[in-house]
Amino acid sequence: MLNRSLKILAGTLVSAGLIYGTASAAGEAEVLHWWTSGGEAAALKVLKDDFAKNGGTWKDMPVAGGGGDAAMQTLKARIVAGDPPTAAQIKGPSIQEWDDEGVVGPYAIDSVAKAENWDALLSSQVANHMKCDGFSKYCAAPVNIHRIDWFWANKKVLDANGLKMPTSWDEFNAAARKLKAAGIIPLAHGSQPWQDATVFEAVALGIGGNDFYQKAIVDLDMDALGGPTMVKVFDQMRILQGFTDEGSPGRDWNVATGMVMNGKAAFQIMGDWAKGEFTNAKMKPGIDYYCLPTPSDHGYLYNVDSFIFYSMKGESKIEGQKLLASLMMGKNFQKVFNLYKGSIPARLDVPMDEFDMCAKGSAADLNYSAMTGGLLPSFAHGMALRLAQKGAIQDVVTEHFNSDMSSQEAAKRLAKAVKDSM
Repeated sequence: MLNRSLKILAGTLVSAGLIYGTASAAGEAEVLHWWTSGGEAAALKVLKDDFAKNGGTWKDMPVAGGGGDAAMQTLKARIVAGDPPTAAQIKGPSIQEWDDEGVVGPYAIDSVAKAENWDALLSSQVANHMKCDGFSKYCAAPVNIHRIDWFWANKKVLDANGLKMPTSWDEFNAAARKLKAAGIIPLAHGSQPWQDATVFEAVALGIGGNDFYQKAIVDLDMDALGGPTMVKVFDQMRILQGFTDEGSPGRDWNVATGMVMNGKAAFQIMGDWAKGEFTNAKMKPGIDYYCLPTPSDHGYLYNVDSFIFYSMKGESKIEGQKLLASLMMGKNFQKVFNLYKGSIPARLDVPMDEFDMCAKGSAADLNYSAMTGGLLPSFAHGMALRLAQKGAIQDVVTEHFNSDMSSQEAAKRLAKAVKDSM
């Protein structure tokens, strides 16, 4: 199916006569990203191949590290040196932060966005993440929407132990205790700061609810950050820490996914890029593995993978930016790319009939959550907060998870750290 889709994609791009590719055969783009795992690399190859087919010259700049922290450090060094890449993977408020630094305008891709009517193709929530200059001009292009709050589980392991996918945190805790007693690692986890934060925000959404998440994590309300509900969130985090194995510290996320895939561990809490690893291994949902959102009241934590386009000198680089942006927002590209990546398209008009049950469920949940107030930005993946506040929360979360700090002390430190970062 994917090979057929790739052929269709190539034909569609040629027949559409993408002016940005044909106008500049020498269009070039140096692309900084952190997509280095198997599933991520397969997805990115779709974009690389399309760029080449349309006359572009791609210079790859991968920076390993699933959360993108290392890539952001590399990006910052490049910009400080006055040598930004043509495009860089980036998310959320960081897009506007770089615009505030004066390194993004004059917004070369805005003309592409207007010509292709991106405002009609994206939800207003996603579109606003992609805009600079007072949210008036497009400076970044989205390639997908990831859901963060997922349980992934090995079907054979759960079936063999008489377990079903948990629909509450109490159910998960009970299942995990049974698995641990049977000698199976209940929770595959890589205790890197961004992974700890990924688990934390799913727990915060589930234990506290949608309004609590909005107040504490998005609005940074001090009473919510340091209050009794946050203490309960840290209590659950301590329980989860007891379900991980001794090899957890420093483990890469895709290695943890592999533990679920091979049955060494039962569950993983991770965004739906994890599904790209299952797909890359030819495993199928409902047959080889289970997917279900972590328990919450119809909340949905989203992350939009996107690329920002910096101010460039030289016609070839500018034309490369325009071509790349147009390709990223292509209807068929968004379908094929996300079939590989595990996510769902950012474009609203992409049919979901070729997607699997996990993706179809994600799309349906997103629409429902958007209508009921449960669609919320992920802080762990750069959608909710600026870097200083994100870092303040993440530091406390990972310190608590990897120590014997009490839940009360963690909540107290969390509020103080966020206040000090403002």
